[in-house]
Amino acid sequence: MSTSLDIKTNFSLKRCNTFAIDAYADKFIAISSVDELAQALDQISSGPFLVLGGGSNLLLDQSRIHQPVLWINNKGIEVLKQTEAEVLVRAGAGENWHELVLWSIERGFGGLENLSLIPGNVGAAPVQNIGAYGVELKDVLHQVEVMNLATGEVELLGAEECSLGYRDSVFKSTRRGRWIIMAVIFRLTRMHHQLRLEYGSIQNRLAQSGISEPTIRDVSNAVIRIRQERLPDPAQLPNAGSFFKNPLVSVTQYETLKEAYPDIPCYEQPDASLKLPAAWLIESCQWKGVRRGDVGVHEQHALVLVNYGRASGGEIIELAQEIQHSVFQRFAIQLDFEVNLASKSLFGPHADS
Repeated sequence: MSTSLDIKTNFSLKRCNTFAIDAYADKFIAISSVDELAQALDQISSGPFLVLGGGSNLLLDQSRIHQPVLWINNKGIEVLKQTEAEVLVRAGAGENWHELVLWSIERGFGGLENLSLIPGNVGAAPVQNIGAYGVELKDVLHQVEVMNLATGEVELLGAEECSLGYRDSVFKSTRRGRWIIMAVIFRLTRMHHQLRLEYGSIQNRLAQSGISEPTIRDVSNAVIRIRQERLPDPAQLPNAGSFFKNPLVSVTQYETLKEAYPDIPCYEQPDASLKLPAAWLIESCQWKGVRRGDVGVHEQHALVLVNYGRASGGEIIELAQEIQHSVFQRFAIQLDFEVNLASKSLFGPHADS
């Protein structure tokens, strides 16, 4: 049965993005079901549109968005199947990510605990292949439920089809704009949880609490405390988390850099490349804590750009580009944005024009 769409005009998106950019949408459509999405797509089939979820990894780089904005807000968490050892959990794209993590921990389901307190909604998780403290979404992803924009059909994509990489997926790269994510299905453990404690900060936090045999809840609590100490709460100081990706370099590149900068850290990757912490590069260029009007680099974490008040998306981009130029001039390394720009994230016909 069709329902009437919730359509608003000249709608402020300030509460729909964690940067709290006060951009306006000419047309804003709230979507809470597949049927509503199909109706909305019928109405806007003639041109591009923007898909918005929790707005946690998106920069609204224009003060007004003339294309229709579809706010994916479908809810629901359910167990699809379980065995003695594993469980499949389906969560709607509009569910808050951290609330899903807490829901799973309350039921003794393991796998998401290291991803605690990551801002945003479930639908963005496969797009970014979100990750933290040694765990990425690809480690727990089973399937992604999508609407195929070409056919209007709902499909299930297996984890391999999503081609999840470092902060990347088919949803961002080769097949960007072809599907809209409506739900995500996770494969979690019910027993014999494989805890990931390799990151020293987690181990240290557990040791400080006198915990020698941690549970998934213990790990989650440790991650929450670490993140609260290091990263600003978007509700208090608007931001989108890490603004830049950690760059990957070859062993040869790293050895050259290490000759000039003996203390430069790195992390070995499965493909034999080395990951450099972008925060270290940025901080080495003296950007940590720098403020330009209402835009700045966070005082405690150089990867996080913040909005101190009434910053525009354009002002944030200007600061980000200055940082990119500075790092390239010193290290000959190009930092890429982890945050997506709204103007480059449109769906539909002529989206790239």
